[in-house]
Order: sequence, then C-alpha cells, then structure tokens
Amino acid sequence: METSYKGNNKMLTGIVFGVLTYWLFSQTLLNVMPAVQADMGISLGALNTAISLTGLFSGMFIVAAGGISDRLGHKKIATIGLILNIIGSLCLIFTQGTVLLIIGRVIQGFSAACIMPATIALVKNYFEGPDRQRALSYWSFGSWGGGGITSFAGGLIATTLGWRYIFVFSIVFTLLSLFLIKDVPESKTQKSKSSKFDYLGFVVFILVMVALNVVITRGADFGWTSPISLSLMAVTVIGGWVFLKIVTSKSNGFIDISIFKNKYFTGCTVSNFLLNAVAGALIVANTYVQVGRGFSSFQSGMLSLGYLICVLAMIRVGEKLLQKSGPRKPMVIACILVIAGIILMTLTFLPNLLYTIVVIIGFTVYGIGLGLYATPSTDTAIDNVPASKAGEAAGIYKMSSTLGGSFGLAISVAVYSGVQGFGNVEAAASAGLTANIIFAALALVAILTTVPKGFVVKEVKGKAIELVRAKKAL
Repeated sequence: METSYKGNNKMLTGIVFGVLTYWLFSQTLLNVMPAVQADMGISLGALNTAISLTGLFSGMFIVAAGGISDRLGHKKIATIGLILNIIGSLCLIFTQGTVLLIIGRVIQGFSAACIMPATIALVKNYFEGPDRQRALSYWSFGSWGGGGITSFAGGLIATTLGWRYIFVFSIVFTLLSLFLIKDVPESKTQKSKSSKFDYLGFVVFILVMVALNVVITRGADFGWTSPISLSLMAVTVIGGWVFLKIVTSKSNGFIDISIFKNKYFTGCTVSNFLLNAVAGALIVANTYVQVGRGFSSFQSGMLSLGYLICVLAMIRVGEKLLQKSGPRKPMVIACILVIAGIILMTLTFLPNLLYTIVVIIGFTVYGIGLGLYATPSTDTAIDNVPASKAGEAAGIYKMSSTLGGSFGLAISVAVYSGVQGFGNVEAAASAGLTANIIFAALALVAILTTVPKGFVVKEVKGKAIELVRAKKAL
C-alpha cells in the first residue's frame, strides 16, 4: 500500500510500548518464580513448563504471523497481538491453578508472535536510512532492554503489590500502545499466487518444537531413557528431517530457506538465537540468590539494575559502531563481554557481600554486551531482505529470539534443577550459568564464521552495493 506517511516519535513510542508488553508478561515471571510457586503451590517443573510455553508458542507461530502480516497488514496483526495480550494477562491475574496459568501463557505466546515481527516490519516500511537505524535502536530498547527493565520492575511490583499486578501494568502498556499507533496507516504487500500458506510444514514444525521443548523441560521427570523421553527425541530428530525436506521442496515453504543464503541474515539469526538462550542466566542467578542467599524478589531485581542501565545506554553505542565499522566488530565484542559477565556470576563460592558485588558487576558487563549487539544484529538481518519479505524475515529473526530464550530457559533450569537434586545449590547455580557461557561462546563462533569483516554488501540487480562507506574492519 503506497503512502507518504513517515514514521515519527509517537508511532515509535507506541511500538516500543507494544514490545515492552512481551517482556512484562514473559521475563518478569522468570524473576519471581519463588513467589509464584509459593502462591500457586505448584512444582518447579510445572511452573517452568508453563513459563516456557509463551516463548515456545511465540517461536512456533511468529514466522506464520510475520508472513500473514505481509499479506493482511502489519498494523492489523500488531493490533491483534496487543488485544491477545490483554486477554492473556487477565487469565494470569485471575488464575488460581495451573489450567488458567497455562491458557494465559499460551495466549500471550500468540500475542508475542503477532507483535514482534509486525512492529519490526512497520519500522522497516516507515523509516529509512539512519532514521531506521535509530528507530531499530529504540525498538531494541523494548526488545533487548525490556529484559532488564522488567527484571527490575517485576521484582519491585511482586514485592510491593504482588506478582499478579505485573500483568495489570502489562495491560496498561498495551492500551497505551494501541492508542499511540492508531493513526499509523496500514502497510502490506500484494498477494501473489505463491503465497498459499504451507500448512503441512507448519504442523510438522509445531510437532518438532513441542517434542523438543517437552523433552528438555520434563525429560528428567520422565527419565531420560524412558519410552516417553526416547519417543520425544525420535519425533524431534525425524520430524526435523521431514520438516527440512518439506520446506526445501516447496516454493511457499513455511520457512523460506532461500533467505538463509544471505550470510549476514544467517549469522545474525543464529547468533541471535544463541544470545537469547543466554537469558537463562537471568533466571538461574535470580533463583539462586533468592533460594541460596535469602534475597527477596526486589533485592534480586536490584542486582540486575546495572544490566538494565547498560543495555539501554549501549544500544545507541552499538548503532554508532555499526555505522562506523560494520556489524561484525560490535557483535564480536558483545559476545566476549557477555561471556565475561556470566563467568563472574558463576563464582558462587564467594561470601555474601563479595558475591553480591561480583554479581552486580557481572550483570553490568553482561548488559553492556547485549546492548552493543542489539542494533547491529537487528538492522543487518532485516535490512538485507526484500520489502515483500519483511514480515516473514522479521518473523524468522524473532523466532530465533523467542525459541532461543525458551530453550535457553528450559536447559538452564533443567541443569540447575538436576544438580540441585544432589543438595548443593551453589554447584547447581554454577552449572546452570556455565550452560549459558557455552551458548554465548557458540554465538561468538557463529559470528566469526558467517559475518564478514567490514560493511554489509548486498546484491541489487546483480550489482554489489555497499550499504555504508567501507572503513577499517575488525
């Protein structure tokens, strides 16, 4: 749809508020799990499953929602997502047991699947050049900075008002977002004959993701060599192979594999998955200091205040480094800093005061790294795909975020719970955090092996064109 509309600060604020709602209903529960568990009287495994469902369902449906938004309208799908969040939040406000908790988390997963790719596509369509990079930086304030904001805010709300009030605030931000984007014109691409939805690939993808998530979160409960666990592993492996065969044999595959021919998009998406998996460090650190050190939800949230400040402060720095030296340099530095920050958190043998200081420093360094990574990764991934594929590409990129976060959370909690079963909470925390160091190290390898040095170069009508003037590479 052609329009002369240009993105403005009102639109951008509405988009940021919309993105923040995801973190308010997703990240905050990670930081107040002991409070939720005490209030609801459910097991840690059941609570972990319920919490991870939001990331799982958003990850499963986000590509479909992104592709649908390309055809039906990015603003329309974003609006549907915001309304779904209100419904899901109400479920959690009034839940008294696991059933409504799970239903609310699933609805919020659908909400995130709609909001995240549609808002990125709106930014791509209504902002250009440096303005787009600035807009993506602010979008990253909500997306990457949201984890730090809600880590602090969630602990404060849970301690002073109760954990259910987190979702009251989520509804307030949702209503503000709906108001601020109401005047944004619709944007969508024209339908084509090849745009028929790949239902078979979609169904197989769901089966694979559910099987993988369940075996990670409940494998220890079932027994790793039990028939149930082995069956789930078989579904994951065989289903994954079948899925690849389906999407590569169709022109309208559920995931457009051809997008991954772009090495910039591939490097950013793979590393994005792995660095979002590192979010598991937040739940391990917050749970440990509450269970092992007697901290309150608010006190544990205060430990990550430096993380919040530095993520927000460094996002624009990452944008400037992108413009100065290309995407690889800030992304590499980011991974190194994330690894260093988590290493500091693993020093659980230290006495209370010293460990508290070390964790604060660790969270701060961790936040600096994620802040530097956010804009170079998002801008490089999204700017290198055709406008007609903006929603789908944004969906794939954000699918890597949500699935990375979901599986990182599941694996971190599984490692923590498994080691804690031997009665040593300090060793459990160190083991869970070490898993996240491995994720960050793999992200570093992915960047070094896929993202070229220097500035992004893309093909336009057969000619290689530099997106920014070439300068000294890393």
